[in-house]
Amino acid sequence: MSWIDTISYEESSGKLRKLYDRIKGPENNVDNIMMLHSLRPHSMEGHMAIYKYVLHHSSNTLPKWFLETLGVLVSAINECHYCVDHHFAGLKRLLGDDARADALKDAILSNRFEDAPLDDAQKVAMNYARKLTLAPASLTKLDVIELRQSGFVDGEILEINQVCSYFSYANRTVLGLGCSTEGDIIGLSPNNSDDPDDWSHT
Repeated sequence: MSWIDTISYEESSGKLRKLYDRIKGPENNVDNIMMLHSLRPHSMEGHMAIYKYVLHHSSNTLPKWFLETLGVLVSAINECHYCVDHHFAGLKRLLGDDARADALKDAILSNRFEDAPLDDAQKVAMNYARKLTLAPASLTKLDVIELRQSGFVDGEILEINQVCSYFSYANRTVLGLGCSTEGDIIGLSPNNSDDPDDWSHT
């Protein structure tokens, strides 16, 4: 499951068990990416907090399926198959249109997302995400101006930035510690966006 030791739900106790109880899914399943933090539960708290607030919060105004699409793009660029698999499953469920979801994934994986079933503004956001992931120091104020001119307000630009930044962090956590999907239930997420303290995965 990973290159470092981890503590399973069954072996957990104390603070770690309390955290696992907050984030677990069906049959006490804990996503492997979260189990990576089991030797330092405080880092799991930090990871879950930013994940929940950036991707699954009711104050976001961009559609969650599009935020997931950005996450799949960043993860594909970083070659993080774990995150691509998990978040594409979430994207597909949220979109409720398998053909469109598959077309999005195909466009991302073939690096032709200009052909993806997205509107022009969303394609600009995808370009921003690609640039931020591949060459962050090359970004300039003009990139943000382009997002504004395409119709995004600054709060939405912040959402785009934070989702892309979160996924680069998550990808490096997974890739740097050898996390696999072995034993995972693919596509679970903390779907209750109305309660920032509800971390349970469904």
